[in-house]
Amino acid sequence: MKQVTDKFIVTFPTTMAAIAMETACTEDGTPGRLIPVPTKISAGCGMCWAADYAAEDAVMATISAHDLAFEEIHRL
Repeated sequence: MKQVTDKFIVTFPTTMAAIAMETACTEDGTPGRLIPVPTKISAGCGMCWAADYAAEDAVMATISAHDLAFEEIHRL
């Protein structure tokens, strides 16, 4: 059975990096929001950016445009 992926998760090394992501995404109108890291993932600061999988390109473009620090990318 094929797993359906519907969430794109970006984790961060620090809370400051997570807040910088939220600020940049708000400015750019990038879909998603900060949430606590799901229990199946471990991350340094405990916060992550979650968006629908369809928004992956927009999220990655914001990360690149603002030179944002992140830890890992997950698809859940």
